[in-house]
Amino acid sequence: MKFIDLFAGLGGFHFALSELGHECVFASELKEDLRKLYAINFPGTRIEGDITKIKSEDIPPHDILCAGFPCQPFSQAGKRQGFHDEKDRGNLFYKICDIIDEHHPRYVLLENVSNLKGHNHGNTWATIKHMLEEREYIVREQILSPHQFGIPQHRKRIYIVCKSKLYGNLDYFKFPEFPEHVNCDINKVINREDTDYIPIKEETRQQLTLWQEFINLIISHNQKIPHFPIWAMEFGADYDFKDKAPAFQKLGELKGKHGHLGRSVNGTNKQLCLKMLPIYAQSDKSEVFPSWKIRYIEQNRAFYLKNKQWLDPWIAKIQQLENSHLKLEWNCGDDAPPTLEDKIIQFRASGIRVKLPTFSPALNLVGTQIPIFPWVKLPLDTIRPGEPDHGRYMTRKEASLLQGMKKLVFGGNNFSLSTTRSFEALGNAVNVTIVKHIAKNLIE
Repeated sequence: MKFIDLFAGLGGFHFALSELGHECVFASELKEDLRKLYAINFPGTRIEGDITKIKSEDIPPHDILCAGFPCQPFSQAGKRQGFHDEKDRGNLFYKICDIIDEHHPRYVLLENVSNLKGHNHGNTWATIKHMLEEREYIVREQILSPHQFGIPQHRKRIYIVCKSKLYGNLDYFKFPEFPEHVNCDINKVINREDTDYIPIKEETRQQLTLWQEFINLIISHNQKIPHFPIWAMEFGADYDFKDKAPAFQKLGELKGKHGHLGRSVNGTNKQLCLKMLPIYAQSDKSEVFPSWKIRYIEQNRAFYLKNKQWLDPWIAKIQQLENSHLKLEWNCGDDAPPTLEDKIIQFRASGIRVKLPTFSPALNLVGTQIPIFPWVKLPLDTIRPGEPDHGRYMTRKEASLLQGMKKLVFGGNNFSLSTTRSFEALGNAVNVTIVKHIAKNLIE
């Protein structure tokens, strides 16, 4: 069958359907660098830019319309504006509908963030489904993640399957099923010979060493690593926060307290005093902190008071760390070895996240949040004398394997996509393996 690939990105739909024997007759992608890479990976395919500038009648006839339409308006990481997105990305779904009206393909395959289903109390999804159904399509949807299929990446996405009523019903179709419990192992995609890697910076290694020391102190004092996020900037703090957020307090209520890492709050005006608090405590969005923030502050202060004697010497060593590096999320439970070197590490805006080496966190649009594999040995011919022989970030090829893009190349013909842009694009890509499973069940 003939298919089109809208908002194509790295070509996840193209990889999936072409591997099943179907032919791509048209693709569109707004970003110029991704269009160049698309042309390298799929030579001969017609690839255009801004889809809103292409007349629907100028798109070739096709049997399958595929679209991983922009997810930012619906993502939990964004403003979640949906169809009211100021950049009009939400309204790009209307363009999909225009193309459907012109060509009425037999099948429509769509992918988006899982939050689409619950966005705006379900009204966004209800609108999308209604717009498809009024065009005489049968619509099915399901939220799936690669880790359910044994692929070591946790990445929930909504997959939307539509079939034109002109071609019969969808009674035969089932979304792919998977075992109830699947073991994932990140080592399945790690290539220890891959030389296209980013090494761990010395500064990052030092930060991890400091947090390993923190974990060692906990264990040596016969305690368990806390399940709540560690916010070290709360250690020694006593500013008021329960009844009224600091931004809504008067100068006299702030002065004389202790803020970030227990430092005295002694600014000459309110703004200076606020800057002496942990950054999350400076928010003026609400007069009362949300309950989860109150709970985390209480838990961290209680932890500090209980362990002040051995925590104070450690706190003296972390004074210069950035805010996000003063937070640790241990997502490994009580039974895992209390070590960082055998875990997946991810530096996030919310803190340093530590998880078991089972499956990767979802690849995302932020190139600075690439997962770290501290245990992986580095190819000997890439190491200079005196440098560590293990520990690096996930490579682009490993990330592309997580997305099912075994054949993806990142350059050629005098053009190459940078590592950061590659990870951004992979974070926005459609998972090939899941699409193949769905398409096999759908296309008769």
